[in-house]
Amino acid sequence: MDEPRIDAPPVTYHLVPREVWQAQATATDYLPEAYEAYEADGFIHCTDGEAEVIAVGNRYYRGDARDYVVLAIARDRVTSPVKYEDAARDYPHVYGPLNVDAVVEVRPVRRDADGTFVAIGE
Repeated sequence: MDEPRIDAPPVTYHLVPREVWQAQATATDYLPEAYEAYEADGFIHCTDGEAEVIAVGNRYYRGDARDYVVLAIARDRVTSPVKYEDAARDYPHVYGPLNVDAVVEVRPVRRDADGTFVAIGE
């Protein structure tokens, strides 16, 4: 595993449509919705910090009207390699399937009527 920032929290987050997570939640491993997209990138996108998760949702998924959840992932439980490749070291990538037992919490994402991601939680 690539070393995170010295002040990095032990948990990172992954934003996913609720239906996609629910279809895989009881499996051993999770892969993003479009396996082809995963194959193209070669990794699963994660984000450190709840505020940044909301920003990512608004940047990439605002037009997708589905319900979303955030997976809270204990970085030290992830069995695939985790690498930080951005200069700020805020966006770890999981290079391989995410073992479901590394997911320590699943939280809903609140959105406005126009699709804007507002907050994590009820």
